[in-house]
Amino acid sequence: MRTPISRRTVLVSGATIGASALLGAPTASAAVRERGDALVTPIAEVLDGGEQVTSLVLSSQSLSRVERSSLTGSTFAVHVTAINPLTREVAYEQDRLVTGARWTGSGEIILELEHGWGVDGGGTLQYMGGYGRNVVLDLDYAITQVEPLRGRGAGGAVVLDSFRQGRLSDPEVDAFTHHVTASGLNFRLFSPAHQGSRDGAALVVWLHGGGEGGLRTDGYDYYDNETQLRANRGALGFATPEAQDLFGGAYVLAPQATSAWMLDGDGFAPLILEAIMEVAAAHRIDTGRIHVVGCSNGGYMSLKMVAEYSEMFASSVPICCGIGARDGSGSFFISDDELTAMETPTWLVHSADDATLDAEDNTVYAHERIDGSIMSLYDTVTWDGITYPGHWSWIYVARNDPHHRGRSIWEWMATTKR
Repeated sequence: MRTPISRRTVLVSGATIGASALLGAPTASAAVRERGDALVTPIAEVLDGGEQVTSLVLSSQSLSRVERSSLTGSTFAVHVTAINPLTREVAYEQDRLVTGARWTGSGEIILELEHGWGVDGGGTLQYMGGYGRNVVLDLDYAITQVEPLRGRGAGGAVVLDSFRQGRLSDPEVDAFTHHVTASGLNFRLFSPAHQGSRDGAALVVWLHGGGEGGLRTDGYDYYDNETQLRANRGALGFATPEAQDLFGGAYVLAPQATSAWMLDGDGFAPLILEAIMEVAAAHRIDTGRIHVVGCSNGGYMSLKMVAEYSEMFASSVPICCGIGARDGSGSFFISDDELTAMETPTWLVHSADDATLDAEDNTVYAHERIDGSIMSLYDTVTWDGITYPGHWSWIYVARNDPHHRGRSIWEWMATTKR
């Protein structure tokens, strides 16, 4: 990875005069005691608005000889370039604001980066609007040491003048293992620390939205098995300690469509079933506690799975779902007969200000026809003081917010059996 030379830096490769000047030393050789390289690991987190790089970890043997009190938030400058892997175009390029710097117990440096809703330059995904797909960006983090790190003992400076970037790390995402079914459908799987009851653990099937499928048109062949976890917290929520405690341990299965579920519900349904059956055959799954949850495209697909396999699921949670034009003229369709025949316990979630899939035409319509169904209809999608686009009601389920008769949606799912 390159080390940039710019007016922002005085400690760059070969800049011994600058180092001497900073330290007030009589000669460069006395000032610069050691120069070394460092491994840079970007650390990401899936926030309610999607995944962002929130910090960088710097690892180097040279850091063991640094006086720790010499590290400040302005010791290093950070610049990022993000490239779309399909078009090879620059998605964004900018400096990242370092909001703090600290040491780990093992002697690494953590640079905290500004992040959050409305903060540019942190995202790991780019939405290609013309195709309705998210892609994981190629990120190049350039680090520059702009202030000295003081060496222990005799003094002098330790200068990191070469940086190598490691792979992106997101502990929550990385907890899901990679798999492919016999038919070639990608899926990720979270395995619980505790295997549940004598009958096995529950299985939560998360069906992603339209932006998280593959892109195999116009010469592209993109099918990454990543975006269904990185775009939102839908699957990750069920892998949190809080959810796992409520379920007594649950596997979380997140299959990835090769395109979009709504484009071929009839074709995707048996492929999702195959993934479920493969996981159930390989792990101790309580087949009476298989739950299907999905948002947008996946909200439609959760209803489709119940319509096709009525005896499979303990519960269904369609979020901001689509049910199709009532004359069946669209590419996706859940008929009135299918809705009224559903006996699987169902909890529908939507926001009234959804401009992508109208709540009245879809969720309210389905709720009125699914006997005994529960509906949480919000006015807006507002969480932690931030109002998100109205289509993003999956945030509420990922945060276990919907409640009915004293029980949260996770509690309801965890105690519902087939």
